[in-house]
Amino acid sequence: MRRLVLPVFLLALAACNSSTSGAGGSADAASSASAAIKPNPPLRDNVKKTPVAEYKVRTENKLNELYFSVQIYETPETMKYVAKVDYEGAGGEDSLLLPDLGTPPQPELQKGSEKYSCIIGFKDDKGTFRELKKVYVTEKGNDLKITTLKHYSFSSDNKLVGE
Repeated sequence: MRRLVLPVFLLALAACNSSTSGAGGSADAASSASAAIKPNPPLRDNVKKTPVAEYKVRTENKLNELYFSVQIYETPETMKYVAKVDYEGAGGEDSLLLPDLGTPPQPELQKGSEKYSCIIGFKDDKGTFRELKKVYVTEKGNDLKITTLKHYSFSSDNKLVGE
């Protein structure tokens, strides 16, 4: 029985080695494709103190001038941002991590489907808006919420994929 196991083991090992060398060739192609994208520097030279994107709408509060607002600020790290949100004085913050597309990051805000809602996203390398998070006020108007809509990664052929 041992004599049968050893040749089968050696045959399986040889098959693994031959398939590994074939996969190595495609891995080399994938690594050369990923080398085509030049990543952004990890840190910013200058961090803007003002928002790089802002969405603001006045609420229906008749007594005071109050707003629902979302502002995106840079951080020292190139691909990281902070979202500062506010609804009639109740505020909060959330972090954003944009995928590195090899072009300068472009965070963007768009109006959401609800009256007090905003979609946080970014423009990809082709100028298409990609959503990341939704900021909104609950139906009863009591809570300000942030929900993650999508995560992004790169496929083996170096294309941006939403999850």
